Amino acid sequence: LIYYMGAVDNWTNLSREVQTFDNSVPIDTTQYFVFQPLATNMRGFSQNIRNGNSFAVFNSELRWPIVRYFANRPINSDFLNNLQLIAFFDMGTAWSGPSPWHEKNHLNREIIENGPLTIVIDKGNEPIVAGYGFGVRSRLLGYYVRLDWAWGIENYVILPRLFHLSLSLDF
Repeated sequence: LIYYMGAVDNWTNLSREVQTFDNSVPIDTTQYFVFQPLATNMRGFSQNIRNGNSFAVFNSELRWPIVRYFANRPINSDFLNNLQLIAFFDMGTAWSGPSPWHEKNHLNREIIENGPLTIVIDKGNEPIVAGYGFGVRSRLLGYYVRLDWAWGIENYVILPRLFHLSLSLDF
C-alpha cells in the first residue's frame, strides 16, 4: 500500500490555482505498490503532500454547537440543530523505510543518473507537516457538509490558505 496524505475525504476543489493532487512530491520507485489508499485527513494541503507505506497522524478539533448553545428550546431545523463552528490542528507524516528521518527516505533524496554520472541531492525536507484553521459543520438535505479554511505548515513555512468543501462524516 502507498498512502497519500493531504486534504480531506470527498472534497471538491473550487479554486483553479490549487491542484487536487500534488504531483511534485516524489513517490518511492524502489517499492512495489499495488493499492493507493488515502491516509487520514491533513487539512491545508492538496493530496500527496507526503506519501509512503507507513503514516502517522494527529488530528484534533474543538467543536462548538453554536445554535444549540444559545437556544433555550428544542430546534426543529436539522441544519441549525447540527450547525457547529470548529477550530482544528492536524499534524503527521507518511514515509517509506525504517523512519521518516532515515537518510534514504525518498522525500529527502533525489538521484539523477546521466551516463556514467550519478548525482545524489539531499533536499533536507522536514518529514512532518501540519495544518490548522477553522470551519463550519452541519447537515444539509441529509448530507453532512464540512467547510474548512486551512493553512498548511511545511518546512516551518506557513502556506497560503486552502478551502476544503466536502460531503462526509466526522474528520
